[in-house]
Amino acid sequence: MRQLIRGRTLSFHADPNDTDDAYSYHEDGAIILDGGKIAAIGDYAALRAPDLPETDHRPHLIMPGFIDTHLHFPQVQVIASWGAQLLDWLNTYTFPEEARFADQGHAPAMAEKFLDLLLAHGTTTAVAFCSVHPQSAEALFSAAHARNMAMVAGKVMMDRNAPEAVLDTPQRGYDDSKRLIETWHGKGRQNYAITPRFAITSTPEQMEMTGQLVREYPDCHIQTHLSENRDEIAFTLSLYPQARDYLDIYESYGLLSDKLLLGHSIHLEEREIARMAETGSRAVFCPTSNLFLGSGLFDEAGLRAAGVTCGIATDIGGGTSYSMLQTLNEGYKILQLRGQKLHPYAAFHWVTRGNAIALGMQDRIGTLDVGTDADLVVLDSRATPAMALRMARAETLAEELFILQIMGDDRAIAQTYVAGQAMLD
Repeated sequence: MRQLIRGRTLSFHADPNDTDDAYSYHEDGAIILDGGKIAAIGDYAALRAPDLPETDHRPHLIMPGFIDTHLHFPQVQVIASWGAQLLDWLNTYTFPEEARFADQGHAPAMAEKFLDLLLAHGTTTAVAFCSVHPQSAEALFSAAHARNMAMVAGKVMMDRNAPEAVLDTPQRGYDDSKRLIETWHGKGRQNYAITPRFAITSTPEQMEMTGQLVREYPDCHIQTHLSENRDEIAFTLSLYPQARDYLDIYESYGLLSDKLLLGHSIHLEEREIARMAETGSRAVFCPTSNLFLGSGLFDEAGLRAAGVTCGIATDIGGGTSYSMLQTLNEGYKILQLRGQKLHPYAAFHWVTRGNAIALGMQDRIGTLDVGTDADLVVLDSRATPAMALRMARAETLAEELFILQIMGDDRAIAQTYVAGQAMLD
C-alpha cells in the first residue's frame, strides 16, 4: 500500500568523518512508501497528496533502521551471565545454552522472541550466528522471512574444543551449510553467512571445507571471530603453529575478502591490519561485549586510517544490550579511553549506512534513498523524563543525536518499519 509518513527525516549519503556535507535533513519531512520500498523523500509540503494515507510521527526523528553486524541468536537467554572472560564464558554459559537448540520447538520459539527484541530496539537487519544445529538457522530464517525482514545468518561450524552436543564434523558442517545456502540464500530478503565459529573450534579439515563453501558460493558472507582476547589468541596459535598470526589461519583457507566479517579484531598485528585493508576484510567493533568480558579496547581510528572498513555490533549475548543506541554509548566511551572521538553524526552514520557498507548492502538498506527497502526507525529523543529534561537545553541536531546515543534505549524507539510495515504496537 502506498502511504506517507511524516516527521523529521535524517539520512546519510557520505561518511561524516570524510566530509561536512554528509547528510540530508528535513525539518518537516515526508517519506512515501510503496511496495516495501522508498518511493520518494523530501519536504512534506511537496509530497502530500489528498488521497495518500498519512502517518504523522512529528516531532520524532525518522532514520533508516539500525543494522547490527554481529550477534549470537542462541545466546538470548544467557545475556547478563556473571563473571567470566571469553573462553570460560563460552564453556560455562554459551555451549550449554546452545545445546538446547537441538530440542524440538526451542529454536522457533526463541527466533520469534529474538526478532521481537531486535525490532523493539529499532534494529531491522542483523548478522547472526546460529547454533551448530541446522534447525536453529531454519527457525531464524523462517521467522525473518515471515516478517519480510532482511537477515544475514548461518549455522556455526565447529568440530572440536566444545561439548559433543554442539559439535558437527567437517563433512556434516559442509553438508548442512550447503543445504541451508541452497534453501535460504537469496530467498526473499534472506542471505546466508558461512560461519566457522572461530579457529579454536574448527580443525584444519573443517577450515578446508569452509574454504570450499566460500569458493562454491562467493556471494555469501563469511562470519567468524578474530583476536578478541589474548588467551584466545595464544590458544589459537598453539592449534595452528604454522600460522604467521591469527588472521593467517583464515587467509590460508581462502576466506579473506570484502565478504568476511571479523568480530572483535582488537589485538591485531601490523601484518594483519595491512592484509585486512588489502583484501577488504571487515573488522566489527563489539563495545558492550568487549567491556563486559574484559577483552580490550578497539582501535577504530587506527583501523580507519589503515583503510579497514569497520562495522559496529551488539554481540548479544556477550554484549549486554540489544540497543544499537547503547552500543554507541559504550563505543563512545571505549574510544575516549583510546584518545579517539565518536561524533554523533559519525555514530548514527555507522549504525545505518556505515554498517550497510560493511555488508556491501548500501544499495538496499541503511539510507532513505529512493528505491531502497523501506526499513525505518522512528526515534523519540524525549522518551524518558531525564531525556526530556536534557532536550529542553538542546539547540542543534547533533546535540539531539548525542542525547539519543548516550541516554537512549528501547524506550526511545517510537516505531520500527520493516519493508514499509509498522512492526510495533
